[in-house]
Amino acid sequence: MKLLISLIISLAALLFACSACASEALSPSGEQEDGSSIPEGDIGGGQTEIGEYSYMYIYINGNKLTAEIGDNSSAEALVKLLKEGDITYAADDYGNFEKVGSLGHTLPRNDERITARPGDVILYLGSNICLYYGVNTYNFTRLGSIVGHSEGEMRTLLSAGSGEISITLSLT
Repeated sequence: MKLLISLIISLAALLFACSACASEALSPSGEQEDGSSIPEGDIGGGQTEIGEYSYMYIYINGNKLTAEIGDNSSAEALVKLLKEGDITYAADDYGNFEKVGSLGHTLPRNDERITARPGDVILYLGSNICLYYGVNTYNFTRLGSIVGHSEGEMRTLLSAGSGEISITLSLT
């Protein structure tokens, strides 16, 4: 019983912490909570070590999602590829927690044991991109994370459990 109470308190604290972080998130349309919008291509307003790109865009079934780009050599290599043009690939469900497909290129790996969460953009085995709608812990590389969408929204956007979809990665 003490374990159950401790678990409930821990979950409540985690939800409180997550809600504080979520209050700064942008809506999918790029609007801030006060209703003002940030110009596309300048979301976040800052630069990272990968140059002028802090965000990339992911197109799925007519929806344009914004993903914050990670800070590692894998993400740098992906941005370099995207500067040459958009990348479109087919992705299918795996494990009831992700859509995965071949990137068609091999990127450097920065694998570490992490827990991927809904919205995470993950590099697996150097050549596969996984978009998460569930949770999984394994050794892989985080390329970034889609902003402003809940687990339920990610499941809907990625057509969870319904088979193959087409995904396009872009800098515009």
